[in-house]
Amino acid sequence: MRRRERHGRGLRGPLAAPNPLTGAPVPLRQRARSADFFADCLRACVARTARTCPRALVGIDIGYEEVPGNLEAWRSVRVPLAAAVPARPGQNGQVVLFRRPLEHRAASRAELRRLVHRALLEQLSALTGIGVDELDPSGDLGDDWD
Repeated sequence: MRRRERHGRGLRGPLAAPNPLTGAPVPLRQRARSADFFADCLRACVARTARTCPRALVGIDIGYEEVPGNLEAWRSVRVPLAAAVPARPGQNGQVVLFRRPLEHRAASRAELRRLVHRALLEQLSALTGIGVDELDPSGDLGDDWD
């Protein structure tokens, strides 16, 4: 009998029973949570950009938020996917990606990976003045990178 996983509490039923030979629970591989997957995608994109164009990351802090926070500043009906904040005296420039809007736009994890990479490159280009082609010379937004 197979039972559903409810509320993130793990599998129930015979699949989660201990190993009859060792008595130890059977380790089941679980799919990464969406927030963890998003953070991994962003780390991989930053690492890739650091390899291809390290000068683009000098003086730039990169991070993500669940959703855009400053609702009063919106002047459009469209939800932003990312934001670039220029450097101020004593403060680095910032690139902030918004996880939930990006996930909402992506139909698959591969597409989310491409969207995160593209959003990061566009915001870095806007902050630094370095072209997107120089930030990612290969232009490859495929799934076969680290």
